Amino acid sequence: MNEQVHALTGAGRLWLYAIAALLMAALLFGGWGLWQVLAASGDAPSPAQVRAQQQQIDELEQRAATLARSDQISRDANRDLQGALAERDEEIAGLRADVAFYERFVGATAQRRGLAVHELKLQAQTEQAWHFTATLTQNLNRGAVNAGRLLVSVEGTRGGKLQKLGWSDLRQQDNAPGVMYSFKYFQQVEGDLVLPPDFQPVRVIAQLVPQSGPAVEQSFSWAAAAAKEGAGDASGLK
Repeated sequence: MNEQVHALTGAGRLWLYAIAALLMAALLFGGWGLWQVLAASGDAPSPAQVRAQQQQIDELEQRAATLARSDQISRDANRDLQGALAERDEEIAGLRADVAFYERFVGATAQRRGLAVHELKLQAQTEQAWHFTATLTQNLNRGAVNAGRLLVSVEGTRGGKLQKLGWSDLRQQDNAPGVMYSFKYFQQVEGDLVLPPDFQPVRVIAQLVPQSGPAVEQSFSWAAAAAKEGAGDASGLK
């Protein structure tokens, strides 16, 4: 469809250029003809002849300006259309990814999996502050509600030494409560982290503490989680 639109707009521009060229040629030819007539007669043009020629010049210039404006409008419309098509393609790709995600966990042939962190994304707010989004999933106990708390910790280096920051450290609050979750198949939960100055993060660890059953801990590379696409499957599972 994009190629058809491009071809149509390209043809339109060629048509406009051709008409503009014809008008300019007519203008030049008219001026040349008047010069030939006056040169042959040896007489100066009359005021009426000058006015008529000037009127013809003005009309041709107006037509050329109108064609140029039409061509610009066509270019703008084509650019807007291309942008709209690109946005629509992006929306379709996102919807297809969502459908594949849903089928993976709730489809009839979906592989049964227990409680897990399917994806973890990190987005910088300031030099030390980060916002995280975690996608939690499970389809092992279909129809059952999974509830509990999400805790996040970060491993890295500071002053050349290894250091691990717990949830309370990252929240800058003693005994900070975790992020609550409650879902049947999947849920996205969000929160904020604050790193100390000069701390170089290497790995982020997500710990799910359900109301019943053992805790689930998964680790992700900080670089992957902070990338635009975010981290997908966990790099480690304990």
